[in-house]
Amino acid sequence: MSAHPYDHGHTVAGWTGCGIAVVGTSVLGAGVCTVSAPLLVAGAAVDVLALLVTWVLHLVGWGKPSGPRPREEWSWRVRDSGARAGHATCLGCRLAGRKGEAVVVTAPVPVTAPGDGTEPARRAGAGAVGAGG
Repeated sequence: MSAHPYDHGHTVAGWTGCGIAVVGTSVLGAGVCTVSAPLLVAGAAVDVLALLVTWVLHLVGWGKPSGPRPREEWSWRVRDSGARAGHATCLGCRLAGRKGEAVVVTAPVPVTAPGDGTEPARRAGAGAVGAGG
């Protein structure tokens, strides 16, 4: 379980793509420093590979949709249940021909422990501080 009250969105697709892109960018940097056209081309090719690997992993369910996810799907080990149908606001899904259904995204509710003084007053009849009654 996460120690944070919000979803960072760490996913297998994200971490894998980032790792491959770091290697590609490092090769590109070496190509710039050594003024080597083959290294520049190789680095660019590895970065394109990172993009494609991330996209494929997202399409098979190892990525995440835009916006907040249900808390039970926060772990990076959980596959995205809506990936097969596609995500309505996802460019990668639209490029793959997946339409998806529009999802209404609501603002995340902060998670607080009951009785710790940070829980907002949500009971019926709870008035403003200092109000008589």
